[in-house]
Amino acid sequence: MFTPIHTALGALLLYQGSSGLLFHNGAVFGISSLVSGSILHPSRDNVPIIAGLVSSIVPVWALAPSLIPNYPVAPNSLASVAATFGVGVLMGWGTKNGRGCTSGHMLCGLSRLSPRSLIATAIFFTTALITANFVGGSGIPPCEMGPCYIPMYPSVAELAFMSGALILSSITNFLVVPKVLTRSEESRTLFSYLAGLEFGLGLLISGMADPAKVLRFFAFLTDFSRFDPSLALIIVFGIGPSMATYLSNSPRQISNKGKSETKPTLAENWRLPTATVADIDWRFVAGAVAFGMAWGLRGVCPGPAILRTILQPTWGLATMSGYIVGNTF
Repeated sequence: MFTPIHTALGALLLYQGSSGLLFHNGAVFGISSLVSGSILHPSRDNVPIIAGLVSSIVPVWALAPSLIPNYPVAPNSLASVAATFGVGVLMGWGTKNGRGCTSGHMLCGLSRLSPRSLIATAIFFTTALITANFVGGSGIPPCEMGPCYIPMYPSVAELAFMSGALILSSITNFLVVPKVLTRSEESRTLFSYLAGLEFGLGLLISGMADPAKVLRFFAFLTDFSRFDPSLALIIVFGIGPSMATYLSNSPRQISNKGKSETKPTLAENWRLPTATVADIDWRFVAGAVAFGMAWGLRGVCPGPAILRTILQPTWGLATMSGYIVGNTF
């Protein structure tokens, strides 16, 4: 169902995590590279973020379990395992060669006004839209309580949890980090964990971690009764504030291949993508298409895939094994 309050508050947490990592640690919150890096090349730059992402399940499970997605049945036959593995391969190969996914290109890239990310987002979103409506096999799932565009509002307990998480996140990002933490490796590691925690909470609260909700966003093309417009609010409350924050913090100074007169709060240098539209080749385009196919088939991208792996290990084993295989070539 359409969840305007859940998604708006969750999107603001996505903004807190991604913009916080940029302006405090000087890095882009690209989940696909963080996931593959934490598995293949673990370091203090990626493992704490993934640890924070995973640990976001704990407070939600303990205080607002209704926000945990109801996932489809895990693979229970050789054919379903093979299909799930194949989608993982598509996602892994696509994000590696397309140089990003919904977080790196759509949330972070568009907010930094990156033409390259705009092209990637247009390719994988269009591919996902076509795939979900015309190739998805079982199709986009309907809602049990009527048309999916009917609004559903949070319970008192859910609203209290979501509001509390957003308030604590804001206090941490805007007051505690600048005034308490120093520019050091230890501080960057600590905030990397906190950024991952904020982002994971944002995924769970907004509905981005729910594959059915993602697929229903694509349904306007063929069956409007199944259309859930919630994820459009990610643009308004996730990308919008990120863009405003970026533009108000001298983007020209921090986007010139990492050279700047300013510095991140906790780091000495900016670590931003330096590739441009001129660097786009056939692998970039093919990668964006492959990721779009995976996203449209199952409604899952790398960040939500990590959360689902913890909550549904059988699915995670098949998907993430495929992801790593796809990421190796």
